[in-house]
Amino acid sequence: MKVYSEKFTSEIMIIKLNDRVDTFSAPDLRAHFSNLLSQGRSNFIVDLTAATFLDSAGLAALVKLLKDSREKGGDVKIILPENKNVQRIFSLTKFDRVFDIQPTVPIAVGAF
Repeated sequence: MKVYSEKFTSEIMIIKLNDRVDTFSAPDLRAHFSNLLSQGRSNFIVDLTAATFLDSAGLAALVKLLKDSREKGGDVKIILPENKNVQRIFSLTKFDRVFDIQPTVPIAVGAF
């Protein structure tokens, strides 16, 4: 999994994830999220457009980011992947009701 972070505005951080978001990559992802939170970031857009796989450990990392960001007064917006199997994970777990899911990054930015 490759993680790309870019600051969209002074208040919103975009995190692009691709490849597999799974048990093997989740520890690095959690550390990355923790580092951003420790820098004072609290609003995130997680762009999963290029993600090819997502398992429970990947979802747990996203849920922790959501919890931690909300504790700091922020929020997390998710851009769903093009991969239908990964989209289905959000639906099956009902996390599509937990996360604010937006179709594109510009629309997610406007949702803050």
